[in-house]
Amino acid sequence: MAIPPEERYSRQMLFRGIGPEGQARLAESKVALVGCGATGSALAALLARAGVGFLRIIDRDYIEPSNLQRQVLFDEADAAESLPKAVAASRRIAAFNSDIQAEAIVADLTPANVSELLSGVQLIMDGTDNFETRYLINDFAVSTSIPWIYTAAVGSYGVAMNILPGETACLACIFPDSPSGIVETCDTSGILNSAVNLMASISATEALKLLVGARANLRRTLLSQDVWTNEHAEVSARLPREGCRCCDRREFPHLAGEGRPHITLCGRNSVQIHEQQRPIDFQQLTSRLSPHGLVRHNDFVLKFWRDPYEMTLFPDGRAIIKGTTDTAIARSLYARFVGS
Repeated sequence: MAIPPEERYSRQMLFRGIGPEGQARLAESKVALVGCGATGSALAALLARAGVGFLRIIDRDYIEPSNLQRQVLFDEADAAESLPKAVAASRRIAAFNSDIQAEAIVADLTPANVSELLSGVQLIMDGTDNFETRYLINDFAVSTSIPWIYTAAVGSYGVAMNILPGETACLACIFPDSPSGIVETCDTSGILNSAVNLMASISATEALKLLVGARANLRRTLLSQDVWTNEHAEVSARLPREGCRCCDRREFPHLAGEGRPHITLCGRNSVQIHEQQRPIDFQQLTSRLSPHGLVRHNDFVLKFWRDPYEMTLFPDGRAIIKGTTDTAIARSLYARFVGS
């Protein structure tokens, strides 16, 4: 049974910053969310419950038991099925708010599909776990003047920044180059779910401000917070940086795909192979792989175990190979069992 908006959102509409007019604006809003892991699933849940009318959820990964500690839209059944995160998220959102259109896109955001996947929205939310994808989002957003919100969390620490092209600093203004050397990840440094939810809550609130038209209230700083040590810092991001390759020189190398690898490390002692437009017949491949190891599949992923490796294949030919960080081994396994 449908719940009337004035009942579902009654407490939110009582808040003076939103009210009935702001709630109506949220219902008409369209947001793209890139990545639906820890931060992304928290963002999706908050925005869907707040009544953002359309969410395009883009994620390349599948659910594992280790995700359940912090990824709020998923449960044990999702992990047992190895459901793609975008699919499980859209299903969960439909269960608690049938008014929301949650579009699931199981894909890796790349220069080839970024325009198709991120066009037609008013705001892009960052739920990713790597700077390569964030720089791609930044290039696209600045080139098309679509606002986006950078959000990240690892360990007990999180950061967030609103990027309003032409008004504020962009990601390349603050970080001209991708971090070098050893970079902390959830797989190496762990993560507190409280850090995730804090940063997601901050960024979701900024998203609501933007979508209801309260731009004067938007934060114009890079904010960082450590929930364990209580350290807090803000760096001004009020204006674009003179000489910025994106804002000033209008150069977009990540959008052009310059130097983008076809095979990359993917955390979790894993390698991702970025095959595109290579349709996989799961039924046929299951028959072919069965003599070589354990195989199972559903409509969304095929999993193949050949000790000590685990391969997860997606319908478009993309694969995540777990058990190695050696790209040569990963490519060899892919060529042997899927094809070169």
